[in-house]
Amino acid sequence: MTALHEPLVPPMNSTNERESFSERLQQALKNAHYSPDSPTRLAREFNIRFEGRPITVHAARKWLVGEAIPTQEKLRMIAQWLGVPADWLRFGGSENAPANGETVDASARFESADVKLIADLQRLDEHHKQLAREFIRMLVRMNHQPK
Repeated sequence: MTALHEPLVPPMNSTNERESFSERLQQALKNAHYSPDSPTRLAREFNIRFEGRPITVHAARKWLVGEAIPTQEKLRMIAQWLGVPADWLRFGGSENAPANGETVDASARFESADVKLIADLQRLDEHHKQLAREFIRMLVRMNHQPK
């Protein structure tokens, strides 16, 4: 009678979950042209984009080697940065996987210099923010004029 109480599918243990997450994170990093072998770079790129408490290189290494999974808030930011669905990054599933090295929404990704620029813009007072916006609009208009 004990067989009736056993699950039909064994539950995924936390080690498998962490290792699977690590594989998906590495794939997403490769697809976005980042090295999956550099916890230092992962931590730096993450911290540039994340508004909360920065992560350490050690935490990034744990994500990359399958020893830990980031919190949901951090995972969502990583997914947005790398242009993959957060659900796919956390849980996998072929229906949501990026295909052929393509990311789901490449337009959601910014280069680190762009993120730094946006962060700098946010630190300006309102008057200087407006000046910066007008200057950028002027540059865009000039760039799109026929030569």
